[in-house]
Amino acid sequence: MIDLKLLEKDFDNIANKLKKKKVDENLLSNLKDKFSLLKSKKSILEELQAEQNKKSKLFPTYKKEGKDIALLKKELEENKKKIQDANEIVREIEEDLKQIALNIPNIPDDEVPKGEDEEDNIEIKKVGVLPQFDFTPKEHWDLDSEQNIIDFKRGVKLAKSRFSVLKGVGARLERALINYMLDFNKQRGFEEVVVPYIVNKDSLQGTGQLPKFADDLFKIENEELYLIPTAEVPVTNLFRDEILNEEELPIQLTAYSACFRKEAGSAGRDTRGMIRQHQFDKVELVCITKPEQSDEVFNKMVSCASDLLTSLGLPHRLVELCGGDLGFSAAKTIDLEVWLPGQNKYREISSISNTRDFQARRAMIRYKNGKKNLLTNTLNGSSLAVGRTLIAIMENYQKEDGSFDIPEVLQKYMA
Repeated sequence: MIDLKLLEKDFDNIANKLKKKKVDENLLSNLKDKFSLLKSKKSILEELQAEQNKKSKLFPTYKKEGKDIALLKKELEENKKKIQDANEIVREIEEDLKQIALNIPNIPDDEVPKGEDEEDNIEIKKVGVLPQFDFTPKEHWDLDSEQNIIDFKRGVKLAKSRFSVLKGVGARLERALINYMLDFNKQRGFEEVVVPYIVNKDSLQGTGQLPKFADDLFKIENEELYLIPTAEVPVTNLFRDEILNEEELPIQLTAYSACFRKEAGSAGRDTRGMIRQHQFDKVELVCITKPEQSDEVFNKMVSCASDLLTSLGLPHRLVELCGGDLGFSAAKTIDLEVWLPGQNKYREISSISNTRDFQARRAMIRYKNGKKNLLTNTLNGSSLAVGRTLIAIMENYQKEDGSFDIPEVLQKYMA
């Protein structure tokens, strides 16, 4: 959640920054009106409190002068009731402000480029050499028609469209990738954790999925519980409502999980194959840091994901997201896009984001700095989307007969 005190103090400047994310101006206008209303109601409350304090001090004077204090008591009782009413009004406005703020995205960093959508993202660099084929490379679903390792039809039968079943080499490759990614991340200093795939409403609100993205979540009927859209949610919320010791930071974690998304905002996109599924596997990186550590840790996470792709022999590029393509909770994001020869283009396979103190304020993740309790920074990123890595291997290592090689670093995991 954005800092409401900062927003009120520097409204026009921050509102202008939020326009990078295409925030509805009516929402900002409503927020500004609420700030003005709160200011006026607080002023009334303060006047009533001042009057109460002033009149309360008159009792000794009344007694000394022999005045009847009954009228003074009556006035104080009436004023006390006005204070209670005014307090309730202020509380309600503050709660309204909080609810509005829950739907306002994070403030983008100053260096985030302006832009409307993914077409305006900035390529930072390309990594690796694109594979050369003496035949026309196929997309993964055409390769699978010959290898029969992804069963799309039975996935639909078991659930609905955008579910699939992996078998044989496909199933073993998925498992090999998960184990390899976790081992790779461990060597880079990330501690492995295993977390629930079901979380409560507070966890999703803490990382910014609720209330804004409720339509994209699978909710358990008659329960305030949801299937996770990413391991970022439970891993970050491990520290919700906690005050950490400064010496513990940075905390660097990695976790494998299945992920579940309705993909409500992507109707008609990538309906064929495994690019965009309702259930998919992902290995995640999550870090909790002090503010002054977060840029260094962010760069470490980007390097970790990029080096992981390089170790698999997968060409990719790094892209900085523009304001219009930046996620709700992110202040800054770098995407890693892997080359898919069958599609003849790069596709997102990892997204590394620094949310600054946005999630920490929502989830109340703090650390003790002397006598002060300060908000941490939180960071998250894919390392990597496992299904997309699998199809990237299929396409980049494909042979003319439809088979494909297994990268050398994975071969010992395939036994």
